[in-house]
Amino acid sequence: MSTLTQISRPWRDDATVIGLVGIAHASSHFSHLLLPLMFPVFMTTFGLSYSELGFLMTVFFVVSGMGQASAGFVVDRFGARPVLFASLVILALGCLAVAAAQSYLGLMMGAACLGLGNCAFHPVDFTILNQKVSAPRLGYAFSAHGLTGNLGWALAPVFMVGLSAAFGWRTAYVGAAGLFLAIFVLLVWQRELLLAEVVDHKQDAAGVSTLAFLKIPVVWWCFGFFLLSTMTLAVVQSFAVSILQAMHSVTFEAATFTLTAYMLCAAAGMFVGGFVAARWPRHSDKVVASCMTVAALFMALCGSGIFDATATMTILAATGLAIGVGGPSRDMMIKKATPKGATGRVYGMVYSGLDVGFAISPLIFGVFMDHGWYGATLLGAALVLLLSVVVALGVGRRTVQA
Repeated sequence: MSTLTQISRPWRDDATVIGLVGIAHASSHFSHLLLPLMFPVFMTTFGLSYSELGFLMTVFFVVSGMGQASAGFVVDRFGARPVLFASLVILALGCLAVAAAQSYLGLMMGAACLGLGNCAFHPVDFTILNQKVSAPRLGYAFSAHGLTGNLGWALAPVFMVGLSAAFGWRTAYVGAAGLFLAIFVLLVWQRELLLAEVVDHKQDAAGVSTLAFLKIPVVWWCFGFFLLSTMTLAVVQSFAVSILQAMHSVTFEAATFTLTAYMLCAAAGMFVGGFVAARWPRHSDKVVASCMTVAALFMALCGSGIFDATATMTILAATGLAIGVGGPSRDMMIKKATPKGATGRVYGMVYSGLDVGFAISPLIFGVFMDHGWYGATLLGAALVLLLSVVVALGVGRRTVQA
């Protein structure tokens, strides 16, 4: 851990850094929904199946996952700030590529560019937060980080569907590109506040490789937790709108609003979860496991089909609340498992599990959707989330042992 986090800074300084990093994180999460929100439009325009649409997200997250595992090393070597600036520019270029796409291949190229732009945010964000925010306020910083990410998810449906309805889907992607560039200008303007240390690996102990952290079992358990828990989130983001329409005959607008409600509830949960993480920092794994268990139960109830449309949409939104409460404790759980001087590398590797989960989930559950197994898709997502509970408890045991 950097000595910077041991220094007590004025709350205003910490809050400014947290806010800027939060805006950056929101832009990353915003990019996750740029493609799935337009799936109905792509099906009509390009004649695509659910499996083909799911593969677009696989391209996005395969590129993002491979890039994220490498981005941690780049961040440690060259610093977080230049990597952050480059990521925002690449995201803007990806939006323009999708806006200009004339075929499925064009959409895949845009997906790959968006994935590359998305890959570095977690190692960048957590490197800056761990170095620039006072240690006693890190729990609140992680809460704000997760909250702003969910707000980015919540903004995407309103922004993209609104612009698409008014001006067409291609214009919506041009507008998204403009939003990324506006955030880039803001962060460049405030660049001095985002300057973080560069890790000098030459100062590592003799004979210790920069890849030594990969031999620590708990790092891979953290990776597995992110992979499994994210598979459920990918189902919600990619297919919840279509599932609600198919199972309950709700309108596209109502289904999209439910997705927004899920993200807003998750953001509210993140806010509450910050206080939970600060109150019980030593029990972060148990907090995460409890929240994920409740969320899995809610998801299973949605998939069972025993409730009407209104109740199902309400319970699905509440699932986001349960997952959100566990978010800051999840980040504290990862922090406790991180060796000194390897923040960028560990967060890059661990959070690449998020990308792997996002990549494989649409492939698996896209087949379910093509067969019309809508309820089974949600039940499968609930089962995977329960598996993540087992892994979270495993992380806690191995961190204590370490």
